[in-house]
Amino acid sequence: MNPTETALAKSEDWNSEPRRLAAVRMRDARADGRFVYAVITTGVYCRPSCPSRRARDENIRLFQDAAAAERAGFRACRRCHPAIALEDAADRRRIIAACRRIESAEETPSLTELAAEAGLSEHHFHRLFKRALGVTPRGYAQARRRTRLQTVLVAGQRITDAVYSAGYGSSGRFYAEAGAALGMSPGSRRRGGAGESIRFAVGQCSLGALLVAATQRGVCAISIGDDPQSLVDELQSRFARAELVGDDPDFANHVARVAGLVDGDRPTLDLPLDIRGTAFQQRVWQALRDIPAGTTTTYRELAEALGRPSATRAVAAACAANSLAVAIPCHRVVRSDGGLAGYRWGIERKQRLLARERVARSE
Repeated sequence: MNPTETALAKSEDWNSEPRRLAAVRMRDARADGRFVYAVITTGVYCRPSCPSRRARDENIRLFQDAAAAERAGFRACRRCHPAIALEDAADRRRIIAACRRIESAEETPSLTELAAEAGLSEHHFHRLFKRALGVTPRGYAQARRRTRLQTVLVAGQRITDAVYSAGYGSSGRFYAEAGAALGMSPGSRRRGGAGESIRFAVGQCSLGALLVAATQRGVCAISIGDDPQSLVDELQSRFARAELVGDDPDFANHVARVAGLVDGDRPTLDLPLDIRGTAFQQRVWQALRDIPAGTTTTYRELAEALGRPSATRAVAAACAANSLAVAIPCHRVVRSDGGLAGYRWGIERKQRLLARERVARSE
């Protein structure tokens, strides 16, 4: 190392960007838990000590924690598992090993097997795993199956083959979970949404361009932005091969009703919602809908209300994954210090929504 790098290595100023970049270059384990870094060319975020191939400095983005990286659209590294919130290195290694075991197994290992491999009692292992990731081993396995399911179906694999490729032990279990995992039939998801008809329209609201989309089940997307075309492009990317119907004059009424909700003219949205997500995400989204307008809660308080006090990061990630702006009011969740943190549709819009709701509540 040159003199500058040596000085940085000895520095304890972990909030300094040069110090953090130096820690990433040296894979300094002392920096783990202080921040995470993401690589824009891979879309992955890691611990500073991750053994993955080093990225070029210009491709690195630094974040305070895993939740911030996920709000920015990055996914967790599957080598270092940066979202695991455990201070004890030995416990962290046990949970990482268990995650890798679940991910690589053709059939989900039992709790007894996982606990034995970790050298812990079933009760202690179960509690440790849940504290680290915010979900149980079973819940983690279900989420991994669903992720693999989407991957193999989009790749064009036959449904009968996808049942076992994704780790489902039987076709019965596959079809029992498929609707919640995909938001549409497995055959439609395999075809990139082909056969699924989604009506949409773009209008204007007080916060900018507004896109509303709906399946036969209900409203599946509410997006706000500066550029109407970018909102349409995002919808097309999400449902790449679905039939998008954008010239339905009757659907314009949906946009007007959603605009009324966004602008504060309507207290609630009297339209059915097609809410797509994991069981944990849906629990978070339901809790968000229970927060009264004009009030806020914190990610930690929301996690505690769900009975998952150690799942603050998972709650933040679920808020970031919400695709129904205002209808599922993730803007009402703030950091413990009162800061607004991230918001999928922009911090300024979050600030304006909260200010408007506070005024309405006081009146």
